[in-house]
This record gives sequence, C-alpha cells and structure tokens, in this order.
Amino acid sequence: MSVKQNPPELDRELAELPADLRWHEWMRRIEAVLFAASSPVPREKLARVVGQGAAVDLLVEDLAADLEGRSFEVAKVGDGWILRTRVAYGPAIRSAAEAGAQVLDLSEFDIAVLAAIAYHQPVTRDGLKDIFGKEIARDLIGRLDAQGLIGTGPRSPRRGAPYTFVTTDRFLVAFGLESLRDLPDPEQLEDAGLRQA
Repeated sequence: MSVKQNPPELDRELAELPADLRWHEWMRRIEAVLFAASSPVPREKLARVVGQGAAVDLLVEDLAADLEGRSFEVAKVGDGWILRTRVAYGPAIRSAAEAGAQVLDLSEFDIAVLAAIAYHQPVTRDGLKDIFGKEIARDLIGRLDAQGLIGTGPRSPRRGAPYTFVTTDRFLVAFGLESLRDLPDPEQLEDAGLRQA
C-alpha cells in the first residue's frame, strides 16, 4: 500500500539567500510559470511563487531584459503575461513540420466578425446583424468560440435576455495585442481604406 505524499511547501521568502540571488531565483520561478502556462498568467498567480511584498512587475521587467536577444520574449496580454516567440522567428516556426496546426484558419469575414466583436463588445447576435446587415451564422460563432477567440459576455438580468459575445485573451495573443486599447483607431482604418465611414 503506497501513501500519497504532499509536495514540499514552496519557500517563497528564500530568506537564507542574499538579496541578489533571491531576486534571480524569483525571476526564474516566474519564467518557469510563464513557460508552463498555456494562457496569460495574472499578477496574483505570479505573486504565489515569490516573497511577500516582492514587486512582481519589476521581476517581470527584469526577466524581459534578461531575455533580450533570445528567440522568445515576455509579453503583456490583458491582465497577465505570457512567453511567446519573437516575430522574427515566425518563418522558422512555420517551416517546422508540426507548427502549421497552430495557425488560425480564418476567412476575411471571420476576421471582420472578430473585429466587430472586439470594437463593440459586449455585442449580441442582433448587434452583429445590425453591423453586417445580415444574420451571422451560428456555426461561425461556434468556430470562433471553439478556437477560444470569443466567449460569452454579460447578459442583462431580465428573463430571456440574449447572449452577448466578447473577445478573449487568446484573441489578444493571436493578434499580438496587449489589450483592446491596442486596436487601431476606427478613423485610422477609414484613412487606410479598411473601413467604410
């Protein structure tokens, strides 16, 4: 009969280490957490692996500086951070045999619907119909949801209120945005001929 053992408790404070080595170890812990994470990691979760009162933002900044010149970087996405490959290495990744499965298969209309959701969120299906002048197919919404690019947003508390849609952190990651504030200004899109007034 085997007895399941609890993992040893994480020494967050590392009081026995000199200050510079403690800081370096905290940076490596944050790096390990970001490396293992499949989505952006918020400050609160990173604070679980460092000492009480440690400045998570400064640790992340130092980690980003430490990774300068490497093929990957720390990126702020929404309320958290991720490790991602630098843009310059995209062609190398795409040429690798199994990397193609990570590419999103989106049509121009899919991207237009994503943009409408991003700019108008939370938006209902009727709101999307008003924008595009036609009904948006349920399977399109389902595909975007299945890819993790959109999710359901807040609903009115009244009975029978329609579902709303919002973009997700995966949307931000897929389009290289830190937050929705990084979306191009609608006037810039008009000036570039990408949007009608």
